[in-house]
Amino acid sequence: MSRTDWEKRYRTKDMPWEKGAPSPGLVDFLKKHRGQKLGSVCVPGCGTGHDVLAWAEAGFAATGFDIAPSAVRLGKARAKSRGVEAKFRLMNFLYARPPAQFDWVFEHTLFCAIEPQQRDDYVRAVRRWLKPGGNYLAVNYLIPDRDGPPFGTTRDEVWRRFSPYFELRDVWAPRTYPNRKGLELMFWWRMKRTDCC
Repeated sequence: MSRTDWEKRYRTKDMPWEKGAPSPGLVDFLKKHRGQKLGSVCVPGCGTGHDVLAWAEAGFAATGFDIAPSAVRLGKARAKSRGVEAKFRLMNFLYARPPAQFDWVFEHTLFCAIEPQQRDDYVRAVRRWLKPGGNYLAVNYLIPDRDGPPFGTTRDEVWRRFSPYFELRDVWAPRTYPNRKGLELMFWWRMKRTDCC
């Protein structure tokens, strides 16, 4: 389990990851792929909901999940104030039974926020929450830090963990925040239809 008290961090506003807007890489992806077949999207570790709302505004049925009640509350309030149809649920993505399987799972900073020893659980969760042939879109934070969160990862680790179960559709350096330039890679995976966890 996480050593970080995420609820306390939201209540005390100790949220350096809160940028006030969706991931720039996601914004660009949704704009570039406007013709993409719409479907359902799971955003685990959704925080205050910026990425969830970006998916919803692009026409997807978007649901954000978080373990911090305050994050879920803030996400719901943000969606209501903007008149956006999006759902937010209090749930532990790593270990909960999914309420449904999704066409997409979008990752932005959850993989680097969890304890590194939970990463096998994370991969199993993505496989469990996605429909066969579903898409896993991830912005991975390639930093050397081992005393996080955030905890660093490498391109090789991401490949080693996901390639047995997913086919890589594309990988690129996304537009990002100034302090993360050159430190993020965006991976677009499709789950192999033969995979079952």
